[in-house]
Amino acid sequence: MSRVISKVLSRAMQFWLRSQVEEVETLDISIQGSDRQILKGHVSGVTLNGNQAIYQGLHLGEVQLKGENIRINIGQVLRGKPLQLLETIRVSGAVAISNQNLQASISSALLGEGFKGLLETLLEHQGISEPSQLLDNYDIDWLGAYLDNNYFILQGKLTHDGVTQPLKIKAKLTLIPPQTLHLSEVEINGIPDLNNHNIKDFSVDLGSDVSINSFELDTDKLICEGELLIRP
Repeated sequence: MSRVISKVLSRAMQFWLRSQVEEVETLDISIQGSDRQILKGHVSGVTLNGNQAIYQGLHLGEVQLKGENIRINIGQVLRGKPLQLLETIRVSGAVAISNQNLQASISSALLGEGFKGLLETLLEHQGISEPSQLLDNYDIDWLGAYLDNNYFILQGKLTHDGVTQPLKIKAKLTLIPPQTLHLSEVEINGIPDLNNHNIKDFSVDLGSDVSINSFELDTDKLICEGELLIRP
């Protein structure tokens, strides 16, 4: 009967995670901790390994995550209530995203909003005032996104007053550990308002909840390793 609770909780968490994604090829969860600890709401550690998951239209490649010293509402879980975190935890791990994953995700509304936010940030750093209002004048259809060595390339089409023209954004990505992403050699083609602008390099602060240890752009794959705070 040893570790019965941890096995039941592991299956429950796996079932819940599968319910949160549209599709997943493989998903393995392992829970560390004795039944006595878990019944007190304390989980020593959780490791998760997933492959080819789809979440809100986002296609993810390989995911490996590990969390430690987790406090959960185990009493409510055993009564059939949803699992909840009671304290902030730091999760470490690695995520791999390939060009195939990016292209398969291109129609995701979540990714589309992220691309629009990136474009707004780019415009703001080029001295364009009120970039969100500027972009409201255009209809943007994202067609492709891919990695090419250290470069990120985003392609689409932009329509204004019935006229459609290609849109292309290209930038070299460099990590300044642990929380800064630097974009250099930036090119933005297809937005008339930027025709007379010199595109400047700039850095993006990823926030204090993120700590990236390594950031590797292969020919067609991004591999990122680091830590992330997950709050209740």
